[in-house]
Amino acid sequence: MSLLKLRRRPEPAVALPEADRLLVWRLAALLLDYPGRETLALLDTVSSAVERLPGPIGPLLTEFVGYLRGTDEISLAATYVETFDLRKRASLHLTFYAYGDTRKRGMALLRFKHAYQHAGVELDERELPDHLPVLLEFAATVDPVGGERLLGEHLPVIELLRLSLADTGSPYAAVLGAVTATLPPLTTADRRRIAELAAQGPPDEDVGLEPFAMDPSLFTASGGEGRR
Repeated sequence: MSLLKLRRRPEPAVALPEADRLLVWRLAALLLDYPGRETLALLDTVSSAVERLPGPIGPLLTEFVGYLRGTDEISLAATYVETFDLRKRASLHLTFYAYGDTRKRGMALLRFKHAYQHAGVELDERELPDHLPVLLEFAATVDPVGGERLLGEHLPVIELLRLSLADTGSPYAAVLGAVTATLPPLTTADRRRIAELAAQGPPDEDVGLEPFAMDPSLFTASGGEGRR
């Protein structure tokens, strides 16, 4: 029973006001980015913002901020790389779970790219458009409606990422828990998709992404930054 409680998706105690949902997305975009000095310098500001959020979202983010405060920079960097760059099942790139580095993924990436362009922002070459922190920043600061639509379409992947992080005891599971608590409840189809993705794992074919890797764009209009 305790294991089921650990894996259960957090649900907000009350319906979140729009301003709070946007705040959660903006904070999560920051906290899921590489933990460089610029990010760590903002922890006091982040803590102040988190205090206004209701449970269980506020405590989840407070827990993660405590982890950042209590861990040295070198360990934070090493853990981030080990968690998100070296483990395929914990990739922050949302289309990777279904397509890996295949040609089909290129078409899926266009869905994100077109949404950003339609909202009047461009991407730069530092990150692919399906990077979760990029999408969260887009939803929080540029186009909440379009951003939420993309988040909802990829809810099974986001939930699978949360489960993967929780299974390994990663502190980043708390941030994913805060994000999923702002999104609609999982449907039967979502749960079926999660099971399919978990069973299949991402494909490995490393072709077809060259145009996106070289594409000069990432929120130059909105002032966001890609992964360092």
